[in-house]
Amino acid sequence: MSQPRVAYFCMEYGLHEELPIYAGGLGILAGDHVKSAGDLKVPLVAIGLYWREGYTRQRIGQDGYPYDEFPAQHHDFLEDAGIRFTVPIQGNQVECHALKCTRYGNAPLYLIEPVEERFRWITRRLYGGRHHDRIAQEMLLGVGGVRMLRAMGHEVDVYHFNEGHAVFAGLELVREAMAAGKSFEDAWNDTRDQIVFTTHTPVPAGNESHDHGVLREMGAYLDFSYEQLTRIGGDPFNMTVAGLRLARHANAVAQLHGETSREMWKQVSGAAPIGAITNGVHRPTWQDARVAAAYEAKDESALWNAHQEAKREMVAEVRARSGIELDAGRLIIGFARRAAAYKRSDLILRDPSRIEPMLERREVQLIYSGKAHPHDEIGKRIVANLVRLARQYPHSVVFLENYDMAIGRSLTRGCDVWLNNPIRPLEASGTSGMKAAMNGVLNFSVLDGWWPEGCEHGVNGWQIGDAYEGTDRDEHDLNSLMDVLSHQVLPTYYGNRKKWVEMMFASIEMSAWRFSTDRMVTEYFDKLYGLHKRLRAVV
Repeated sequence: MSQPRVAYFCMEYGLHEELPIYAGGLGILAGDHVKSAGDLKVPLVAIGLYWREGYTRQRIGQDGYPYDEFPAQHHDFLEDAGIRFTVPIQGNQVECHALKCTRYGNAPLYLIEPVEERFRWITRRLYGGRHHDRIAQEMLLGVGGVRMLRAMGHEVDVYHFNEGHAVFAGLELVREAMAAGKSFEDAWNDTRDQIVFTTHTPVPAGNESHDHGVLREMGAYLDFSYEQLTRIGGDPFNMTVAGLRLARHANAVAQLHGETSREMWKQVSGAAPIGAITNGVHRPTWQDARVAAAYEAKDESALWNAHQEAKREMVAEVRARSGIELDAGRLIIGFARRAAAYKRSDLILRDPSRIEPMLERREVQLIYSGKAHPHDEIGKRIVANLVRLARQYPHSVVFLENYDMAIGRSLTRGCDVWLNNPIRPLEASGTSGMKAAMNGVLNFSVLDGWWPEGCEHGVNGWQIGDAYEGTDRDEHDLNSLMDVLSHQVLPTYYGNRKKWVEMMFASIEMSAWRFSTDRMVTEYFDKLYGLHKRLRAVV
């Protein structure tokens, strides 16, 4: 049986640092998804937006505070797809074109932008602007994405909305069906058979919603009535709720996240059933070729040497970026991710009496990197705190500014240990640890996101906190972290090289297929795209 033809929608794509149209994990996942789709030669096209100024280039000032820059981007390798279509925004018919990207071996990615300069405020900056800007961006992605596919004459069996940003595509499909003569009920019901939806954010407040008055002002009503849109998305119009009510099936991005999501959205009437397809990463992008070769040869000394080469290269990169010389012969722990309070980036440093002696002796060296959203002052204070701590321990703690894919590759190949200590169960998946695991960098993590599925404590990494979720979890997890670090991680690294290398092999063995996007994309086609009948009817 032929595979379903898929149109994949996402607001951001992380394909390479030279094309900075990504902010964080969502975009990196989407980039890896379309790369594996290209490798596997499956019938998938991807739709996004072309952000002229990309995402923030975030620099640290002399005062230790992050500041945002938005230089204009020029990418001559993007090819005009030669089509035109319009999207109604704020009373204007905004003419758009699409730029095609296949540079990275990925499935065809079409990036939409307005033709006229006067409308390019919409796609100026990823997640830039305020409420009106965001609605305009999401209309361009969703409504524009469907109209682009129509202009191309591209046949689609399944529309995959990766997060709620693409939900207006579902409204456009319902509108098309109604324009062809169907009732609202029939149009909605029939459209659901074509849509699948991936939910990411396991915190209700993080799921976007819009005021109906602003939706109407921006043209997002698309000839629907208030009653009709309220039935789909509620009031205010919640993009995740709408996604769940527009899809035939939905999925979370890890097994634990599936449990969290089903509990979080159980009160939504008429919602699609939420399964779980655990995220993965694109192995050719993230795994060091020397590590892969040593693993395939089952050569312990070659694997250790390959890791040491990657580590020395990372130390040189750190020196070039920060001026700080780390010791490649001593343990280096990496922590690089978006600046968010629930990720508890400074947890390991919260008890100076325990960590300071390790830092002073250089038994432990820490590399941090990450960005805060340009409008997130709490996130910026988190970054500033990490910078302050790095300046407090200048020989053993480093913060690398302007986190991007290049830094991510270097750290997930060159560190010895990958630290992750979010508040459970607030991590949807977390894919940086998968990249580290594929390189034999040992995960040291709270049992959240993907790690409960992969962790064998003391075999392929270590867990922190025993899945504890009590109100005193910060103290509990900190004690667990320091106990495991002191009594298991450090003694193994400095005293038992053979066991450490065995754990590196086990880490790669665990992750190479199971946490790859090749496995993930195959699972999407088998379990989600191929489900032709809805599992639960509209209620």
